[in-house]
This record gives sequence, C-alpha cells and structure tokens, in this order.
Amino acid sequence: MPPVLANLPLPIIGSPLFIISNPRLVIEQCKAGVVGSMPALNARPASQLDEWLAEITETLAAYNRAHPDKPAAPFAINQIVHKSNDRLQHDMELCAKYKVPIVITSLGARTDVNDAVHGWGGVVLHDIINNSFAKKAIEKGADGLIAVAAGAGGHAGVKSPFALVQEIREWFDGPIALSGAIASGGAVLAARAMGADFAYIGSAFIATEEARASDGYKQMIVESSSDDIIYSNLFTGVHGNYLKGSIRAAGLDPEKLPESDPSAMNFGGDAKKAWKDIWGCGQGIGIVKEVVPARVLIARLVREYEAARKALALS
Repeated sequence: MPPVLANLPLPIIGSPLFIISNPRLVIEQCKAGVVGSMPALNARPASQLDEWLAEITETLAAYNRAHPDKPAAPFAINQIVHKSNDRLQHDMELCAKYKVPIVITSLGARTDVNDAVHGWGGVVLHDIINNSFAKKAIEKGADGLIAVAAGAGGHAGVKSPFALVQEIREWFDGPIALSGAIASGGAVLAARAMGADFAYIGSAFIATEEARASDGYKQMIVESSSDDIIYSNLFTGVHGNYLKGSIRAAGLDPEKLPESDPSAMNFGGDAKKAWKDIWGCGQGIGIVKEVVPARVLIARLVREYEAARKALALS
C-alpha cells in the first residue's frame, strides 16, 4: 500500500463529483477522515484551479498543524484523460505545482500521465469497469484501481461488485476502491469484506450542505430511491446512472431514451452545460433522508461501520 493511502482514518474515498465537488466539500471530507476529491474540470475558468489547489493545500496544512494527533486525510484530483479534454496539460502542471498527493484518472489510461504524477511523488488511482481495463491500467503504471461496479452514480459499469473485485484480486494485490451504491457504513464494511481496501462514495455527498448542487438536486436525492435511477449513454456518450426526475424535468421520457454514439463523448468546454440539468446519481441513495453537513454524513458512516463490525464479530 502506498504510504499516502496507508493508515487512513477511514477506509473511504469521496468520489469526484462533476460540477458538484469544490474546495469546501473536499476540505470538510479530509478533515473528517475521508479522502476528499474533485475533478480538475470543475474549476472554470481554468485559472481557478490554481486558486482552488492553493486553498485546499493551505487549509489542510493549517489544520494538520493545529491537530498533529489527528491529521486530515489526503486529497485527490480527478483528471479526465480522454482526448476531448483540452485542459489536461494545463491542469497536470498545476497538480505538479502543488504536488497533489493522489490523482484519479478516468476515461483512458496513459503512461505519460502516470509517470508525471510519480515524478512529484503522487499516487495514481485509475477507475475501471471491468477486469480487462483494470489490467491495462496497471500495465500503464497506475498504482491502484477504482472498481466502478453496477449501481454507481455517473459513469458506471454493469458488473456485480462481487464478480469485479474477485477477478481483479486474482492477479492484483495493490489498492482497490470499490464504487457502486455504497451509502452506509454497513456497505463500507461489505466492500472491505469482499476484498476492496476502500469504499468509493459519491452520491450521498451530493446531499450535503457543502456540495455545489442545486437545492432541487439535493432534495430529489433525499426523496428518491433505486427505483428512480435510469442507466443511459445519451448525455455524454458513456453509460451512466441518472435521476429519472431530472430527465423528466428536461422534457424527456426516461423510459424511452435513445442511444448515443460513443464517439461523441465530450468532457471539454461544453460538458458542463450539457450536464447542468441532467443529474447523475447512484442506486444507494435510499438511505439518504436529509441534507446535512459532510461531517454529519461521515459521522453516520462511522457509527454504522463500527456497529456492523461489532455485529459481525458477535455472529
């Protein structure tokens, strides 16, 4: 296990939420013991990323000086390495400037990106949806994997988490984070029991006070369950899970969505506009009952995790 990922206060990584994650949420996640993360592309204009990285690094450094006995978890920046991202070089240079401890790469594994991160001492976690992609990511130099299983919010795979983690663990003994409908402490323990090192949680953090999501988005999550999620590739060219209510509000029938051409994938300048009113979300939100501060959500996860551990030990 790379040192930056060893001995974390909690076995949880907050997933980077497109448009929604911001320094405020990342900082609160890290202070509460969770690896906080955000997509580099959330900073717009591109120059804002410099300001955000300065805010995160300086705030967490000050927190650690004030709490040497209980330091914050490290933070991560997500880089979309698909060819449509024309900001990648710019954003990677800023990650190097601030020596970002963890970089999460998505939509393509690239040796040059991995080498650059290793050059400043960082760690690369690459998200994958199947065993074949997992092997390619490690071959190209990723340090760990994020197994995006069925039920995850946003861009998600269709594999059962049991099958996906099992197949990866046959050949890989490095760090694995599991994503897919994890929103409770019991689910965090289950992820670890099946062989993952970390739970990768996203949708539950949308319904927090710090998240940069509209009140309507947050409330829809509180009021929805797994029955309210639809899987489609219409909006970005990549299959993902979305809230049916947001699709209806956009004037579309979620049960009759056309297929998109995967070659039309776009994560550049127009992506934010394209995603604005179509809300990504995973299947685990049934347990999310109210909008709370991130630290309150994390405290619930901790209580449930410890309770599940104790119950398992007594059984």
